[in-house]
Amino acid sequence: MMSPETKQNVEARLKRVAGQVAGVQRMVDEDRYCVDVLLQISAARAALAKVSKLLLESHIQTCVQGAFSSDKPKERAAKIEELVRVFDKHCSC
Repeated sequence: MMSPETKQNVEARLKRVAGQVAGVQRMVDEDRYCVDVLLQISAARAALAKVSKLLLESHIQTCVQGAFSSDKPKERAAKIEELVRVFDKHCSC
């Protein structure tokens, strides 16, 4: 579970991303220069990547740390598998 500070930070960043995406839509509607639109898309993607990083950090500090503090090997193994799946989806390794 996210801390209240992390949740507030994530929510603020998501609102910013929503504004960026709305701006991209306006740019397309206004037939703006393609490179300018692409730059705004890149900025929105970077902002979403930061949100993902914050969420992953929070998850590791709370849920994963809790599982590793547990005396239950199956719970630890499940968290490791979960992290591998998350890294597989979010990393271009």
